Amino acid sequence: MYKVVSLFSGCGGADQGMLGGFEFNGIQYEKLPFSLVYALDVDNKALNTHRLNFDCDKVVCGDICDIDTSDIPDHDVLVGGFPCQSFSTVNPTKDPFDDRANLYKQMVRVVKEKQPKVFIAENVKGLLTLHKGSIIARVIRSFEDAGYVVKKELIRCADYGVPQRRERVIIVGVRKDINKEYSYPDAPNENNWVPLSVAVTELAIDDKKYYFSEKAVQGMKNAKNNMKRGLAQKLDEPSLTVTSHLAKVSLNSRDPVLLVDPEKELYRRFTPKEAARIQSFPDTFQFAGSEADAYRQIGNAIPPVMFWHIAKSILPVLE
Repeated sequence: MYKVVSLFSGCGGADQGMLGGFEFNGIQYEKLPFSLVYALDVDNKALNTHRLNFDCDKVVCGDICDIDTSDIPDHDVLVGGFPCQSFSTVNPTKDPFDDRANLYKQMVRVVKEKQPKVFIAENVKGLLTLHKGSIIARVIRSFEDAGYVVKKELIRCADYGVPQRRERVIIVGVRKDINKEYSYPDAPNENNWVPLSVAVTELAIDDKKYYFSEKAVQGMKNAKNNMKRGLAQKLDEPSLTVTSHLAKVSLNSRDPVLLVDPEKELYRRFTPKEAARIQSFPDTFQFAGSEADAYRQIGNAIPPVMFWHIAKSILPVLE
């Protein structure tokens, strides 16, 4: 078994993908030869969910900046979706590498000092073009300087069986002395996307708390920018990207919603179970805390099915 350390682990979307051994959309994703030896996040509510679902040797709630590398066990694979919100696109004169943006450097620090065979980092699509590509170049150079051959790829999650148009940058580094070339996995669903209907089995549900009020619908209709209506999702296509904003989804925003009845103008948000399925979590996955907690954890997660393909693709490098 290859030992895995998970940084910025959240509720464990990437970790579920690493371990495998789950079912989604009638497909069994085989158990992979990985074991979780350490998981770290600043959000204890998310870690409560992690604890419910995984047998991890050590789960730590804390800031990576305060963690001594010696406290992290030796491992074969380091996984982490380092937060990206402090890379500012609003103010182009702002230093994109201020203290709040140094979390990728913390992952580099662990990689440099622990020297795992492989690391996998995940981030948003915008990282590729932010500051005209200078940020992603700097991130990759930092990992290269730590002793790794590094590749990056923009992954469309829908191409890998996730019913969502989520796009993410996956950065993979292989330690130079291993001398094996990594290849990203082929996309099994590139021409056969999984539709939203996989996640939403019944459009109309009885619980009215998920429905938008008539006032909200009228507000959307009267908005000067009427493109909002276009965010009602089609069940025969993948959903638009769900985010941590799921608990506060609005008809006057860029959030995907469901149009239950066009004639009655009934709209509703996704239920937590639907949102989890959109992210490709198996129905057996349990979320701790309130519905709002679950929504936030789901929206912040890495889709397990997509990450399973990434995890499996690094095995030839490790063997």
